[in-house]
Amino acid sequence: MRTPTRREPTVIPDLSSLWDWKHALLLAIIGISLLRRKVVSVTIRGSSMEPAFRDGDRVLVLRGRQLAVGQVVVVERPRKGPRWTTHPISRPAGPAPLAERHWLIKRIAAVPGDPVPPDQVATWGQTPESTVPVGKLVLLGDNAGASYDSRQAGYFQAERVLGTVLFRSRRA
Repeated sequence: MRTPTRREPTVIPDLSSLWDWKHALLLAIIGISLLRRKVVSVTIRGSSMEPAFRDGDRVLVLRGRQLAVGQVVVVERPRKGPRWTTHPISRPAGPAPLAERHWLIKRIAAVPGDPVPPDQVATWGQTPESTVPVGKLVLLGDNAGASYDSRQAGYFQAERVLGTVLFRSRRA
C-alpha cells in the first residue's frame, strides 16, 4: 500500500497588494511634494519677536492662509526705495527661490479696513489714512526695541507675506 504524498499548497503572490503598495508610495511622494510647497520650515534669527519666539526657534509656516489680526506671519523684508526689484514669491515656489529672499517674522496688528493703530505706522512726514489700505498690513514685532516693523517701514504689502506660523519648536 502506498502512502499518499502530501502536496504543499501552491503560493501565488497577490499582485494586487503589490499594486496597492506602489500606489500608496506614489501618492505619498506626490503628497510630500505638494506639502513642501504649502508648508515651509523657517529658523528664526534675532530677538524682534521675544519672548514668544527666540533666536534659533524653528516654525512651520502655512502658505496661502487668510490673514487676521494677531496671527504671526513670515513676510519679505521691504527693500529700500520706492520700488521692489523682484516680484512677489509665487504660491507654488519651491525652496530655492525662498532662500534668495530676506524674511522677517512679525505679528499682524491691522489688516485692510481696520483702523490704523495710533503711533504704529511710519508716516514719512505725511498723515496716514484712518484705515489700513487694501493690500497693506500693519506688522509689529513683540520686542519693539529690537524690531524692524511698521513703526519704521510703514505698511507692509500683503502679497509679500510667505504665510502664517502654525507651529513652533524651541531650540534645544
